[in-house]
Amino acid sequence: MTRAMRKIPSTMATQHPDNADAPYWDKAGSPFISFHQEISEAVVCFKDYGVSEYMWDWEGKHADAAVIDRLFSDYYDYFSKNQLGRDKFLTFRIPNIWEEKGYSLLQAMTVILTSEDFARDLKFAHRPLFEIILPMTERADQLMHMQLLFQKLAHFKSSQFTPDGTKNTDYLELIPLVESVESQQSVGALLTEYVRMHEKHFGTRPEYIRPFLARSDPALVSGLLSTVIANKLALSRIQEYSESTDIAMYPISGVGSLPFRGGLTPNTIDSYVQEYPGMRTVSIQSSFRYDYPINTVKAAIKKLEKVLPNTLPQIIDAADQQKLETIGAASAKLYQEALSGIAVDMGPFFDAVPRRRDRRQHIGLLAYGRTMGQQKMPRAITFTAGFYSIGVPPEFIGMGRSLKKIGPDGVSIVKKYYRNILSDLERAGRFLNSDNLAKLAANNPAWKQVQTDVAEAENILGLRFGPQSKDEIAHHKLSADALLIKDNREVLTGLIEKMAVLRRSLG
Repeated sequence: MTRAMRKIPSTMATQHPDNADAPYWDKAGSPFISFHQEISEAVVCFKDYGVSEYMWDWEGKHADAAVIDRLFSDYYDYFSKNQLGRDKFLTFRIPNIWEEKGYSLLQAMTVILTSEDFARDLKFAHRPLFEIILPMTERADQLMHMQLLFQKLAHFKSSQFTPDGTKNTDYLELIPLVESVESQQSVGALLTEYVRMHEKHFGTRPEYIRPFLARSDPALVSGLLSTVIANKLALSRIQEYSESTDIAMYPISGVGSLPFRGGLTPNTIDSYVQEYPGMRTVSIQSSFRYDYPINTVKAAIKKLEKVLPNTLPQIIDAADQQKLETIGAASAKLYQEALSGIAVDMGPFFDAVPRRRDRRQHIGLLAYGRTMGQQKMPRAITFTAGFYSIGVPPEFIGMGRSLKKIGPDGVSIVKKYYRNILSDLERAGRFLNSDNLAKLAANNPAWKQVQTDVAEAENILGLRFGPQSKDEIAHHKLSADALLIKDNREVLTGLIEKMAVLRRSLG
């Protein structure tokens, strides 16, 4: 059922569309990556960058169902030496059928089965696809439902479509993608119930689990501070569960480049690893790969592959866990209160953020018309890009008032566990345009809460925010221009793209 212990990838390239610049391999020099290019992109990530894993995303987007056929046919020499499922890993992120129609799910599961046949015919030793990511995992029965569906499909396919009598493997290794702050904080209960159900059905426990902690969507919904706390609590509770059961845990983080989305770039590896010890896999998103020199990126990926397996998870004691939960809840409330009042002004900026990938309607934490005030919320990358492009990094929304509300003792707890809070806010603060914020507040008093957030964060943490480098000063000027021409979408999109290049990430 479960295989002999396999290599756990430390780096997972993903299709998150947050790049500002064009990929170096795109001859047209376009930052837009079509789904037709994603197969060759996966090979580039494996061969050129040294990434161990590539996420093939079926959720809310177009995906090429012939991915394994194309990889094995077009790049046979490479994959005969670097076998999928042993040395390199292609991991499907499937649709959540409780939130999205199941058309792609059936297709994805069929690809997993037929790919096993193709690999066997090529005399490859390993099943190329054996693991799937289930987004928005809320309950253990959702994971078990995926197991049972695949088991039934495998048996049906083997009996009806495999005339030589060869049987397909009827088991999947499941990665629960836990998205909301609340779900992350209760990840221990999710794991406990899944293992219980798994053991009841299969007669054995999973050998290991790779819990996947979302980073961007919970930040959009609950704010930076609440999300960092949720990640910390989840890591602690995952480790506690692992130690109590002897089931190996290999947490994954869906981390982007800007601090609001996790802050992992080729230049911030040391601080990230210090912040999240015990994280075993990190997403290497488009911005990480394409907005920095290729040699810098390759060295960074090599370092992550070496360092991440050896960090020691941090267990937070029960008393501090309770304090952090309280702080996180208070911070989320203040963030949401401010966002609901200012979101109405953000529509033109969200609409002008350029596309970077082929996508259908986004399915995720923000699906189905989530709104703040009168404004429908976009995807997290678009959201982050929109706020940065007016010179109001979303890291600050709710932050200062939260720090003031929790008092000196609370700030000490936050600093104890959120080690990079000063450097993260200082980094985001380089793109703050206080003049723009003042203009926004003059027209909509809800922005005054964000002004207070900035001022309190400066006072409590002893920081001063504003541009420092030549590029940051240029970004400041462009954000001022963006606010003035918000109704000219074409020009605004051009300004947003220029600012994205300056900060080395779209959103």
